[in-house]
Amino acid sequence: MENAINWEDFAKVDMRVGTILEAEDLPKAKKPAYKMLIDFGEEIGTKRTSAQITRRYTKEELPGRQVIAVVNFPEKRIAGFKSECLVMGVVGDKTDVVLLSPDQRVPNGLRIA
Repeated sequence: MENAINWEDFAKVDMRVGTILEAEDLPKAKKPAYKMLIDFGEEIGTKRTSAQITRRYTKEELPGRQVIAVVNFPEKRIAGFKSECLVMGVVGDKTDVVLLSPDQRVPNGLRIA
């Protein structure tokens, strides 16, 4: 495979399970998006992110949902909002994302390996 990575490359990506605490509209975004606050447990704490997931999810149904996110990306400004992690999802097309989550409830902060 041309784009193959080695184990050391994969180990650099810190993916963790977290629970969405808050979800609100991100009105300044070019494409519809939510800003979210996610709890990743004691070691990491809470992080903010934005996601273009408005096609499949309402902001009311997101709090309490567990998701998987990359927590060691550098901060990025999106529509004036500071995003501190990247929520993982399956992309059907650029406007349809299905969030990745564990199929059973687990403690926040567990690392994906």
